[in-house]
Amino acid sequence: MATEKPVTPTEEQLEILEYNFCKVNKHPDPTTLCLIAAETGLSEEQTQKWFKQRLAEWRKSEGLPSESGSVRD
Repeated sequence: MATEKPVTPTEEQLEILEYNFCKVNKHPDPTTLCLIAAETGLSEEQTQKWFKQRLAEWRKSEGLPSESGSVRD
């Protein structure tokens, strides 16, 4: 089974990813994820992984649990 080699997005790709994360949607649906992947030239898997990692980073900076999908009492 081949594993995908980690890819570091270029500055231009990061700008597109960050723009979509901050201004469009932190939780892109599959169609939006596909469009972002096409725009950046990354695979959908790479794009999804970036969003997942970026969301965890954002949640940590906001003082929220890194994996929780909702606020819990």
